[in-house]
Amino acid sequence: MNARRRRPMDVLRCHVLQCAYGHYPWDDWQRKALAKGVPEALAGLGRAVMREAFQHDWPEALKSRCGWHDEGLRMIQIALRSPKTAEKRWQRLLETDGGRGEWQDGRWISND
Repeated sequence: MNARRRRPMDVLRCHVLQCAYGHYPWDDWQRKALAKGVPEALAGLGRAVMREAFQHDWPEALKSRCGWHDEGLRMIQIALRSPKTAEKRWQRLLETDGGRGEWQDGRWISND
């Protein structure tokens, strides 16, 4: 199926719920990224972003940028081409829960 034509992911009916521990899509992505030459720390960060996009049910457009519609191919490409940019973007996504808010003075401030 063409990645651009996939339907939105229904978190509650997703194939991810059938995965065995250590074989979730984010685990598979991390192994693939490491095999392609992505540095270990950056591959771990990318894994965390991919996992959080699913577990926190980020918006579809953001899930797409976090590897859910192309098996993380673009994420690997940016990690190899521009690792500092990838690290900065991915860290920001984690810090803001996909742009939903951020911590200020020890309190979570929502963007809603």
